[in-house]
Amino acid sequence: MWNLCCFATSRGFMEWKAHGYRVGASSETFDNIPENADELDRFVALHRRKIEPWLSAVFQAEHLNLLLGSGFTTAVGFAAGVRATGMEIAAGSSDYAKEILEHATASAKKMGRGQANIEDQLRSAIAVLDGLDIIDKEAAKSVRHDINSAIEAFLASLLATERGIEEANSVLALALLQSFLLSFASRAASRERLHIFTTNYDRLIEHGCDQAGLRIIDRFVGSLRPLFRNTRIELDYHYNPPGIRGEPRFMEGVVRLTKLHGSLDWRFDVTAHRIYRSETPFGADSDHPSLPESPVDTVMIYPNPAKDVETTQYPYAELFRDFASATCRPNSVVVTYGYGFGDDHINRVLLDMLSVPSAHLVIMAFDLDDRIKGFLNQTRAAQVTLLAGRHFASLQHLVDDYLPKPALDYITGRMSELLKNRAFVDEATGSSAAETASARPVIWGDET
Repeated sequence: MWNLCCFATSRGFMEWKAHGYRVGASSETFDNIPENADELDRFVALHRRKIEPWLSAVFQAEHLNLLLGSGFTTAVGFAAGVRATGMEIAAGSSDYAKEILEHATASAKKMGRGQANIEDQLRSAIAVLDGLDIIDKEAAKSVRHDINSAIEAFLASLLATERGIEEANSVLALALLQSFLLSFASRAASRERLHIFTTNYDRLIEHGCDQAGLRIIDRFVGSLRPLFRNTRIELDYHYNPPGIRGEPRFMEGVVRLTKLHGSLDWRFDVTAHRIYRSETPFGADSDHPSLPESPVDTVMIYPNPAKDVETTQYPYAELFRDFASATCRPNSVVVTYGYGFGDDHINRVLLDMLSVPSAHLVIMAFDLDDRIKGFLNQTRAAQVTLLAGRHFASLQHLVDDYLPKPALDYITGRMSELLKNRAFVDEATGSSAAETASARPVIWGDET
């Protein structure tokens, strides 16, 4: 088990410091990271030898899943010089605003989240609204107004984050976003597709996939008005190689995407009782016509129940069914980035997954706060890889130094294989080509 104040290793427990990692049998923690460029390069080179090959091996699991939280948007926004949307509670003016906040605070503490956020507040407010709709419709109007105002402000903030990232036109941010996604999506087409799960409401993942040329498969079907479908038909992308008939092959660069808490462009059609995806552009203005006047009834972001009993669990029950079925099986890996382990319903699935001996969890986190430590204390250290601290969990350091380098093109992979098989000595370095190739970043996108 993990100790709440210590870092588990094969040699026992060591005190956790500001930065550190555990990959396989290697565990290191540091108070400070070298700031001098030359010293930092040597530091990175030393620890890359332990981290990158391990991650490359882990990523070759039969089932690979990526769980992204709000920290992912924060990291990309930081690279673009944009402040990401926060989860702070909203102001309320109804007679029940104080009681709603108190209930939200109590529920957040009960779930181990600590301080209440806007999700807790909305959950409590919607519960009050449902009750008032039954016993006092006049009083319900003020609560409904508060909820609509809070969701409208939240949606405007999400769109402002998207717009800021888009308008910043940061080459660095876009390169980091694409490279990060490609590091996971660059699996051989014969392997099961990467499945991306996210608790975020923004469309940064979709934007990054579009820019990187990755094709997304989700539960929405249709072109003009994509509808959310209950069927779980395993759709995929194939192509017919030239000169070969009847032998379609899987395309590279395809991922599956599940947004566990909904999305800012998901709408509930109160007339047809169907969920569809609206035509809301990335980074649209807050007055865009696709945004509804009463978002509490139509915008499908968690924990909006969208009225009747059937939709109280829909579509979120379907989404979490996908999450559990994708992760809780043998030889499954889940990589988390920017997820703070503040959602019990997600943590329970991850703990169930780790009850399978061959399953593995990779946590990349800026800080090891009490929530993460509490979760780690319920796991076996051998099943958890950890990269924590502002160095090892930095998006730029991960992409540049520690994540396996993607290779969707076969030329890079074939060149690496040729170098490993050649025995001549490089006159400049005195090392063989095989040694030079082994020192290169791990290329795993075309593994067989």
